[in-house]
Amino acid sequence: MPGASLPSARRILAPLPDRDFDPTEIAIPWHVLTQAGHTVVFASESGQGAPRADPRTLGGPLPKGLLISPEALERYRALEQDAAFQRPLRWEDIDPEAYDAVLLAGGHAPGMRPYLESPVLQAKLAAFWASGRPVGAICHGVLALARTKGPDGRSVLYERRTTALTKLMEFGAYATTFLRNGRHYRTYDAYLADEVRSLLRHPSQFERGPLVLGGTPRPEAGFVVEDGHYLSARFPGDAWVFAQRLLAKVEAVPVSPSLKAAGR
Repeated sequence: MPGASLPSARRILAPLPDRDFDPTEIAIPWHVLTQAGHTVVFASESGQGAPRADPRTLGGPLPKGLLISPEALERYRALEQDAAFQRPLRWEDIDPEAYDAVLLAGGHAPGMRPYLESPVLQAKLAAFWASGRPVGAICHGVLALARTKGPDGRSVLYERRTTALTKLMEFGAYATTFLRNGRHYRTYDAYLADEVRSLLRHPSQFERGPLVLGGTPRPEAGFVVEDGHYLSARFPGDAWVFAQRLLAKVEAVPVSPSLKAAGR
């Protein structure tokens, strides 16, 4: 039964901004993880009510390829009814030791910036990263992680292979929407991929995957990069494969004794 408490059930932390995240990139992984019997715990900057997805992605003046697919929208509407989603923690109240994995979704709009820039959230992510437990990041979620520094002062991704929203994808989305949406698809002046590459030991560690500008997420399609306990993906079209690979990583790691002792 979805959401049932099982001896092997895991707790996955999903930080989000208060607004403007991509609905597909959180709803599809949430669906896959909870259908497998795991619990997804949400956290937002304010902790005040359910976070709000980018409304344009849900049905605004965007090309069809950039709107949420009907299947993903159905999953997102179900997510909106989830009790944990309606009552998120605050970022500052996150206990990194209380979770088996972390899920970092993305999004383009201005409301994403606190999520991408918060020293509070980065400190929580750094502590969790050091545990070696699974971390999955998609699209701008990769940037939130790339900006997180380890004890050496470098990005925690410095030695890792990764993907993220590619420069061509970001430019393509911007170029096809700027007449009606302005800079909605340019979160920053710098392209996401350029910043992530600059934080890696070598730019070749960034993997672009197949050439694609848009796409509907499908279970049999998508591109991800796995490097140890870290999993990354590029955009909503990768969401199903990303979710399935994250589930596999989560279930491959034994529940830690401290989490069992906490009533798991």
